[in-house]
Amino acid sequence: MARPGVSLEVGADKVAVITLRNPPVNALAMPVLWGLKEKYEEACSREDVKAIVVTGANGKFSGGFDISTIQDVQASGNMSALGRISVDLMTKLIEEAGKPSVAAIQGLALGGGLELAMCCHARVAAPKAQLGLPELQLGIIPGFGGTQRLPRLVGLTKAIEMMLLSKPVTSEEGKELGLVDELVPAEAVLTTARKVAVDIAEGRRPWCITLHKTDKLEPLGEAREILKFARAQAMKTAPKLTHPHVCLDAIEEGIVKGGFAGLLKEEKAFQEALFSDASKSLTHIFFAQRSTSKVPGVTDVGLKPKVVKKVAVIGGGFMGSGIVTALILSNIKVVLKEVNSDFLQQGLNRVKGNLQSRVKKGKLSKDKFERAISLVEGVLDYEQFGSVDVVIEAVVENVGLKQQIFADLEKFCSPSCVLASNTSTIDLNVVGSKTKAQDRIIGAHFFSPAHVMPLLEVVRTEKTSPQVILDLMTLGKTIKKIPVVVGNCTGFAVNRVFFPYTQAATMLLDLGIDPYRIDRAITGFGMPMGPFRLADFVGFGVAVAVGQQYLNSFPERVYVSQIFPLMFSDKRLGEGNRKGFYLYDEKRKPRPAPELQGYVDKSRQLAKLMPGGKPINITDKEIVEMILFPVVNEACRVLEEGVVVKASDLDIATVLGMGFPPYKGGLVFWADMIGAGYIASKLKEWSETYGKFFQPSPFLQARASQGGKLSDPVKSGKSRL
Repeated sequence: MARPGVSLEVGADKVAVITLRNPPVNALAMPVLWGLKEKYEEACSREDVKAIVVTGANGKFSGGFDISTIQDVQASGNMSALGRISVDLMTKLIEEAGKPSVAAIQGLALGGGLELAMCCHARVAAPKAQLGLPELQLGIIPGFGGTQRLPRLVGLTKAIEMMLLSKPVTSEEGKELGLVDELVPAEAVLTTARKVAVDIAEGRRPWCITLHKTDKLEPLGEAREILKFARAQAMKTAPKLTHPHVCLDAIEEGIVKGGFAGLLKEEKAFQEALFSDASKSLTHIFFAQRSTSKVPGVTDVGLKPKVVKKVAVIGGGFMGSGIVTALILSNIKVVLKEVNSDFLQQGLNRVKGNLQSRVKKGKLSKDKFERAISLVEGVLDYEQFGSVDVVIEAVVENVGLKQQIFADLEKFCSPSCVLASNTSTIDLNVVGSKTKAQDRIIGAHFFSPAHVMPLLEVVRTEKTSPQVILDLMTLGKTIKKIPVVVGNCTGFAVNRVFFPYTQAATMLLDLGIDPYRIDRAITGFGMPMGPFRLADFVGFGVAVAVGQQYLNSFPERVYVSQIFPLMFSDKRLGEGNRKGFYLYDEKRKPRPAPELQGYVDKSRQLAKLMPGGKPINITDKEIVEMILFPVVNEACRVLEEGVVVKASDLDIATVLGMGFPPYKGGLVFWADMIGAGYIASKLKEWSETYGKFFQPSPFLQARASQGGKLSDPVKSGKSRL
């Protein structure tokens, strides 16, 4: 790959064209920024140059500042490596230059790329180009002047929306807003930009310095009201995050004291945000998600994924219909098989209902609805299975039934067909034990609802071929899922790691802690649901079955509370029948259940963990630790056993599968920030008081004693991958 750099060419029109070159998106890595500075200084000093055009190679302007540099600076703690890009390069050298600049934009201008374009004195763009400032997704704020220049070009309200929601606009909308000066066909962008640059230099067009513009800014009183509303919305939607407010503070500084004062405020705020835990965590998540697509022995051996045109789904229940929905929304033909016509019609109706819900919410047009629904065909036999590329079995968790299905699939499907099971509880080796196709059998573990949740656990056995793994990973990406390859074990990765989540919560309940307080503490930490609200959501039948599964596999480290059996025996099923730990109205809105206390009292009596009936006295912080540290402990076992390729895969899986807060970096990253030593010491303390459930794993204890991180590569242990 060519080294990143910047070139300069001067034409007969005396326009210097400066081209950014850093494939694939011309990221503004430090060598590119140094090259940009060098070429600008050269162009400004040359007598044969009257104007400058900045563009990007290969049909893209710039995807923004190089994120790996952000991670490097965070790791080193050395901000000086970046210099004062906003003030010295973007403002003093480019915007305040004695020669005008025009940005020639194709493809995209995001983050630092758009900030560079806004420093120029005009912008010419091709149709459909994406323009935006998505920095807040990484826990930082625009740092090259974006907080000051964007409001001056598009107005305060739109600028705040684009920054706080990381919401880009197309070049067409940019033209309407004033962000783009000329919108021309792609082949005319550079020619037009050169002409505009000459026109500015020769006085036929205004020389507009963005930082000095005020005509798009609202009056101060109105601007403060807009900012006040934005702060309230940020507090409502992201109450744990501070960088949205830091961004708004920088914007306000510029409105009140002027653009250059705003730049200085932005510069300081950017540095503070860059070294925050939230930014470190979100930057980690950015790279971790991309790293899931790299699987040794699968993605690095020259295999090519098959083109999947047709998929069969067996079972049209809640999960199966969701899988079908995800497939047809990505224009893949589906054959849905059921055991009888009534079940088949119910399954097809579920699929239709999923699509209609998206239409109602404005996420799907009626034309696309009709297109999607036309792609699914219901069948009652295997006659069409010979032409499908992948089969996904999604029937009830019955070993005998699944074994029979896979034996049938071996007979009716082509020898190259991928045979996948959506099981979340049954060993895949057992599922395929009655076939000779073990190399084609793989787990496709979707999370509920399958057409909404982004995670797909690709579960391999010791016999699954690399080609089949690659094919399923590729299908997952096609249907807009994030595939994470995991090993075959009880609960796989996410469910396995989170088995202790509810167990720890029920122990605290039996120790006298109010279940609603437990849920509030956990949601206060950042989880989308507390353990008892989550149990209601998945249903008590599932909770009891999953708990039994963990008990069977790991009897030495479980806590068995009677709270679920007591409620289940009284037909409290959770959200499904609107009665669980909470009561639910017709809109599924939860409220505390007054009758719950009777079940709680009975469970505590049976548990006998409260001598004299006196509850333990702990803080909300301790509640969070007593529930999540056992989850970390199980993650340590998963890492040691090699259930995941790398620790960052588990971070992504816990964020996407369980809603672990991304601004904490995922489960393992969060644990490393706390420290293995502290976690191990607390678990040891609790194990001495409450039993083996809290016993720290050997892996955790070893990392604690060595002062290492949980995410450090595992050097020993039997891998399941």
